[in-house]
Amino acid sequence: MLVRQMLAGVAEAVELDANELNDISTAVTEACNNVVLHAYAGAEGPLEVELYALPGTVEVVVRDHGGGIPAAGAASEQAGIGLSVIQTLAERSDFRVVKDIGTEVWMTFGAPQARAPAPLSDDELKQPAPVASQPAGSEPAGAIEITVAPAPLAWAILPRLLSALAARAHFRTDRIADIQLVADALTAQVPASIRGSHLSIGISVEPRDLELRIAPLLAGHAKDLIVDSAGGLGPLIGKLTTSQRVATLGSSDDEMLALRLHDRR
Repeated sequence: MLVRQMLAGVAEAVELDANELNDISTAVTEACNNVVLHAYAGAEGPLEVELYALPGTVEVVVRDHGGGIPAAGAASEQAGIGLSVIQTLAERSDFRVVKDIGTEVWMTFGAPQARAPAPLSDDELKQPAPVASQPAGSEPAGAIEITVAPAPLAWAILPRLLSALAARAHFRTDRIADIQLVADALTAQVPASIRGSHLSIGISVEPRDLELRIAPLLAGHAKDLIVDSAGGLGPLIGKLTTSQRVATLGSSDDEMLALRLHDRR
């Protein structure tokens, strides 16, 4: 569900048509289902999805860190159906077993009318992607981590993801509406506070509880966003979120803004 919401947001941003989105969503869903069914023998484990919107082309990589899809000849009937769907819908597909990592499914889809995002400048390309807001391996089971470049694409994705996660976490309808207001406000105010071209979004989910983390923000800007200052989100954030915190990222002066939203019952 979350991957489909991400795809729908990107499709809107780059102007994929409905047929293109349907093919991509169906094939990527099958690849994700294969990870769920086969990678971890019924246990939990990471599912990684990378998406590249290029002129006339969309490329998607689905990756696990487990056993992946059984080898050809030993694959179950369900895995075989999933791979057949992927091969039918994608212009090109490649199944790879990566030593010491897991399994990758690479898919390329034609999207001749799609509008590719603005290319990154040379200075932006030299900037490293932001570090995760938590050390590797410390994320709770309900966490997702997203890195987006160029950063404006994030605002096509974030409201959809937050609404879907809140519904899954059993938030009431009126509280989901509050979360959408927070997402819309962040969409309007945060872009001017981002450091560089990459934006890192972390979302942790528990029953009726959600924490959103956004980084890297320029030094001092995270606080400005949650206080009552010109252009700030202070009154709205204070009213609609349960708590707010600001943390410094590593040895840099960059900041992370974390907003917690709880559905009190």
